[in-house]
Amino acid sequence: MNGTTISLVTGDIVHQTTDAVVNAANTELKGGSGVDGAIHTAGGPSILEECRLYVNRHGNLPIGKAVATTAGDLKAKHVIHTVGPMWHSNCEDKPGLLASAYTESLMVAEKLGLKSISFPSISTGAYKYPFDQAAKIAISTVIKFVKEDVKSVNSVIFVLHDSTAYQVYAKALEETLGSMNG
Repeated sequence: MNGTTISLVTGDIVHQTTDAVVNAANTELKGGSGVDGAIHTAGGPSILEECRLYVNRHGNLPIGKAVATTAGDLKAKHVIHTVGPMWHSNCEDKPGLLASAYTESLMVAEKLGLKSISFPSISTGAYKYPFDQAAKIAISTVIKFVKEDVKSVNSVIFVLHDSTAYQVYAKALEETLGSMNG
């Protein structure tokens, strides 16, 4: 689509060789559980140190925003940290904030001139966003960005932790493409 391939794979995001992997971070960028903890553990202490420097200079990363750091010991070149909304919070416009987390991550990748990016399913782990809703938002947001704003990114990969997650994303992709063509 518009020179960019969108792929779905099952696996562990820390093993991706794309230019950037996206971290479903917390606002303090301190590392945590799930994808966040895995990226910080596999990438080593340099990622956390760079995150600390960012927070010291700019404050916490707002929900729906994104920032890049180096990738430490990961195979990727960069980690793009983004904060999705918690499902059981009283923040306004959760779907809009989740879409923004994907858009802002892609904008950071474009600003860095990156060719490839890997996404986890943002907000669906510890933040408990309903998986099927999150998948639809993720897929439709990425497709919209690819159709309208992509310049350098030519590969977007959704890295899903198991076959059930893969099937939910595959259905969302099929439905989104179907609604565009029909």
